Amino acid sequence: MTARTAPPAPTGRALTPSRTAATAARVLRRLHHDPRTIALLLIVPVAMITLLRYVFDGAPGTFDATGASLLGIFPLITMFLVTSIATLRERTSGTLERLLALPLGKGDLIAGYALAFGAVAVVQSALATAVSVWLLGLDVIGSPWLLLLVALLDALLGTALGLFVSAFAASEFQAVQFMPAVIFPQLLLCGLFIPRDRMHPALETISNALPMSYAVDGMNEVLHHSDPTGAFLRDIAVVAGTALLVLCLGAITLRRRTP
Repeated sequence: MTARTAPPAPTGRALTPSRTAATAARVLRRLHHDPRTIALLLIVPVAMITLLRYVFDGAPGTFDATGASLLGIFPLITMFLVTSIATLRERTSGTLERLLALPLGKGDLIAGYALAFGAVAVVQSALATAVSVWLLGLDVIGSPWLLLLVALLDALLGTALGLFVSAFAASEFQAVQFMPAVIFPQLLLCGLFIPRDRMHPALETISNALPMSYAVDGMNEVLHHSDPTGAFLRDIAVVAGTALLVLCLGAITLRRRTP
């Protein structure tokens, strides 16, 4: 009698909706029990935009010119910070190693994190947009729904960048240190402080390759045009495409745990 051979164990390499959804649900449960992170994600962007509104209380036109841009920048920064630290914490604690020992591929894990933080990004972006437009009086010519769309894509981009850079950090402190390297140059070159076409040509060329530049441009298109323009569609396509590309890179570079 020949011995029966057991079927090979599933490798979990394929992207499976049920595994992705289970991962997202687990991340959301952890966030639910972390009020400080929820405050950082939902309250801080609104508080910063409100503070900016009253900083320019005597010059409301200045708030209209910068408020839309910051409505996209603040969600990107907060999602980057929270996502990078949360992912690193799970890797250093050994949680990722235990999860990846199951039939759960890296794609499932990254997609689950993106889905969970994307759900939070929807709430964050909707809250910040509603407060800016209807409570703080942000004057935009275009639809507030387009502002919400750009803010949501920016938050998803921040999530993707946070997942990606967490693979290269060995501690939470190092994850925070990536902010000056990844976020600050984009903040300086995105056109928030001066139009990009008035920068030094070398800096303008660099800014053309940075996704935050297109996030700010997309917000400004909504600020000045009643209907979506070709430039607006280009801007949101670049932001969304960059987020998807970075998520794929995050799946490739994801490590089970920190050595």
